[in-house]
Amino acid sequence: MTYCVAINTDQGLVFCSDSRTNAGFDNISIYSKMHSFVWPGERSFVLLSAGNLATTQSVIKRLWSDIESDAPVNLRNVPNMLMASDYIANISANVQRQHSSRDTANTNFEATFILGGQVAGARPETLLIYPQGNYIHESDEHPFLQIGEVKYGKPILDRIIKRNTPLAHAARCALVSMNSTTRSNLTVGPPIDLLIYEKDRLDFGQRITMTENDPFAKQLSEAWNHGLVQALENLPRFPWEN
Repeated sequence: MTYCVAINTDQGLVFCSDSRTNAGFDNISIYSKMHSFVWPGERSFVLLSAGNLATTQSVIKRLWSDIESDAPVNLRNVPNMLMASDYIANISANVQRQHSSRDTANTNFEATFILGGQVAGARPETLLIYPQGNYIHESDEHPFLQIGEVKYGKPILDRIIKRNTPLAHAARCALVSMNSTTRSNLTVGPPIDLLIYEKDRLDFGQRITMTENDPFAKQLSEAWNHGLVQALENLPRFPWEN
């Protein structure tokens, strides 16, 4: 399984993804699900992927191939984020059809993506691209998007993330959301990729990868656990407890 989240705040974007891919508990591999496409000063894209690994890898390979061959439409020349989403959605749909046409085992080749980034002169955006090729923006009420195993990490995002949430706070919240997911679902796991993109920088952003034994990841997890215990202790008492 997979868990990826993208947050869009007034100060910039946060992306977080796990790296565990499995086809059963006895066949677990590690692949990064975060892919950057950056032309400094011009445009900066981040693509998060979930779903069939053959599909997601084929889509990423096609994106790079179109860039290298200077195809009429590629991520370097699309005029805006909507056109970029259309372009990726069409590639994904075509790849799924190609795989399905050769399949004899009723395999699910669907893949879902989150595209985030900024083109010079426009505001940062995040969009969720469904397997069918349609896509949606994040909303002002919930300025984040999730794919994969979303239910465990969503409550903290619902309570904390707003448009005016400071970028560093949003990044820590994304890590807590990921931590909650990895604690509750063994098919989601490290290494964890985190990328923080500051609005209008049009660069690669600050990216870190945290393994299972990463000191910062452990410190954050322990602090969050301690905070939850303290919050529980400070909840109002029942009348008969007094």
